[in-house]
Amino acid sequence: MTINTLDRAILAALVEDGRQSQVQLAERVPLSATAIARRIKALEDSGVIEGYQAKVSRRALGLQMTVFVQITLKSQNEELLAAFEKAASSAPSIVSCHLMSGDDDYLLTVLARDLADYERIHKEQLSRLPGVARLKSSFALREVTSRQLPTSILSA
Repeated sequence: MTINTLDRAILAALVEDGRQSQVQLAERVPLSATAIARRIKALEDSGVIEGYQAKVSRRALGLQMTVFVQITLKSQNEELLAAFEKAASSAPSIVSCHLMSGDDDYLLTVLARDLADYERIHKEQLSRLPGVARLKSSFALREVTSRQLPTSILSA
């Protein structure tokens, strides 16, 4: 699907506030609400819009710590990579997992209530992931910014 300027404007508005009605979007984008609805449906059907979700406060749920964990595996054979990724995807405290280039194989983002909770997660989840040779944890002091997608990309 080719994404044109109007589609980008719709996407930028939805990234800013995904709960906007088509009427509200039509006030921002020079199209009728019906045309907006058709374009959103096409963006969803083509996979450009992958879904919608609420942004929940981690702190409100008691998750005070964000930990970035660099992982090096014992080897990089396909079976081990697949096993690691399957296990990481099902670990409840891991909110993101990225296969990396460079010295480390994976970079994980882990949420924890406090240091004792992270110690539990380290013992019960992270150290049990398949093929782990080394774990290195870095604790975020404060989140400066977090975006789903920079809107500047959509205005290009």
